[in-house]
Amino acid sequence: MKRCVCGLAFSLAMAMPSLAAGPVDQAYIRSLAAPGKTVLVIEYYDGKGGVGDRKGFASAHGFQAVSPTDFQVSDKITVHLFGVEPCDGSMVNRRENFSGSCADYAEQGLKTLLKAPKVIYCRAFVSEANAPVQDATCYGYYNFPGSLDTVDMFEEQLVSLGAHRIAKKADGSPARPDLVQAEKIGRGGYGMWADPRIKAQ
Repeated sequence: MKRCVCGLAFSLAMAMPSLAAGPVDQAYIRSLAAPGKTVLVIEYYDGKGGVGDRKGFASAHGFQAVSPTDFQVSDKITVHLFGVEPCDGSMVNRRENFSGSCADYAEQGLKTLLKAPKVIYCRAFVSEANAPVQDATCYGYYNFPGSLDTVDMFEEQLVSLGAHRIAKKADGSPARPDLVQAEKIGRGGYGMWADPRIKAQ
């Protein structure tokens, strides 16, 4: 599901709430964790970087991807990862034994990110607060004692792994300039970029 955000404050204030509001506080994100549940918090920022509203959710079963770029939060809210998209058509990645549609590959990547976070923290602009599908930038807190303790941006991970690429604005410029370095990593041959046909798109 693609949504035009033309003319919204979202597309004006540096195009992504993660930058408009400054770096994320990883200690704060970790502090949201609750035993036996996946906690999801959406913070809505005004144009000055302040939090205008906040919504919290918790699930014993986690949150599910419903498209390559969207996941279901509740029966009234779906989060749309802003500024990233799957490639067009189909792709092959022999290393991962994948052959199929770009959309399926991207959705598989999002499903993987949604499997095990203790916390999902999303930022959106206040203009999104009442929308059924909300453009946001999201982070996952992953903790496996003794092996992993990290907070990662969903979009950065998906783009660097080649599951998604940066969407383009109408003028051809990247919708997410903050992800350009991540896409350079992906273009090194990961995910979709292992298929020469995709490099030509």
